Parts: sequence; structure tokens; C-alpha cells
Amino acid sequence: MAYQYNQPGGYQQQQGYQQQNYHPQQGYQAPGGYGQPPPHQQIPGVDLWGIFTRVDRDRSGQISTRELQEALSNGTWQPFNPETVRLMIGMFDTDHSGSINFQEFAGLWKYVTDWQNTFKSYDRDNSGSIDKRELQTALTSFGYRLSDRFYDLLVRKFDRQGRGTIAFDDFIQCCVVLQTLTKSFSAKDTSRNGMIQVSYEEFLSMVFSVRS
Repeated sequence: MAYQYNQPGGYQQQQGYQQQNYHPQQGYQAPGGYGQPPPHQQIPGVDLWGIFTRVDRDRSGQISTRELQEALSNGTWQPFNPETVRLMIGMFDTDHSGSINFQEFAGLWKYVTDWQNTFKSYDRDNSGSIDKRELQTALTSFGYRLSDRFYDLLVRKFDRQGRGTIAFDDFIQCCVVLQTLTKSFSAKDTSRNGMIQVSYEEFLSMVFSVRS
């Protein structure tokens, strides 16, 4: 599931994983044992089961936050943003176990792949990160109408590298935070006029519901 951004070809799945205890004919044997995934979880042209087994390094049948972070690359040779990983685990951990099983991983894999393709489409210069102008183009296409000053704030907030740009993993976090806060705002904006009236505690609840 790791991706490295390579110019000019874009993201490519990294090779070199050790497929211990995985045999195509027998399936992956975790402690307790289990075989091939259900047919409906197989995606044509993608060895999703093989990806899952390589990420699941302790062979527990579950992927932890740490395992997922180690398996992902943000394209700058830096560890994937742990907060982004936590957000994604929380989104797909439907049984609230604190980790994700194969069925949950299938959804997360598609989610990251979709974000990867979106990010590439707005990274016009193939730099592996997006600048303020590229971020503005992306969010405007998503339907956001934000001021130039606010985009300066977003770049400062989500630029972990201190380069004035936003890397792939931080871009995901930025968009997820915006989506979550927008959803909270929309629930209060019953008149749909872009204005809400909330108490101080309601405001804090909206903000603290998203850890960033």
C-alpha cells in the first residue's frame, strides 16, 4: 500500500516487501489461520489481499495505526502523517476495534487510491506537493468558496515540512478536516444561508470533534 511519488511518472507502488507466510494457493495464514479473502473483496487487476498481508506485519489479521503508517509514503521520504493515519483508521474501523480487518482495509485502500489520483491531478508541476494556488484550485473544484487569506491559513496549518506547500498525506488531512467541519456547520445551517448561531460550547464541540 506504500506509494512513492516519482517524477515524472507519478506515484508507483513500491516493491520489495517480504511476503512471509503468504502462498497464493493457500492464502495468508494468520494466528488461528484463515485463507483467501471472500470473492467479493477481490478487485480485478489488484492483489488487494497481497497488499493487506504485507502491511499486516505481525500477522494478526488486523492492521494497526503503526503498521499502516509504516506502509505508506507521503512522497517526500518522510513518514506518513500519524494524524492522517488516525483519521483514516477511525473512518474505516467499523467495528471500533482500534485497527482494521481485511474487509475494512478494502474500503480504505480505495479511499487512499482515490485521494492519490485527486492529488496528482492538482499537482500540476509533479513536485510531490501542492502549493497555495494548486490547493485553491483543488478546493474550489470541490465546491469551497474561501478567501485568499484563508488559503494562507490552510497552508500554514497543514505544511508540516515548512516549505510553503502541502504534501500528499497532509492534503488528505486538510480535506478530511474541512469536510468534517463543513458537515457540522451544515447541520446547524438549517436556513442554508451560510450563517449559523451557536453557543460557545457548541462551537468547541464542533472544533474538538476533529483532532488535527
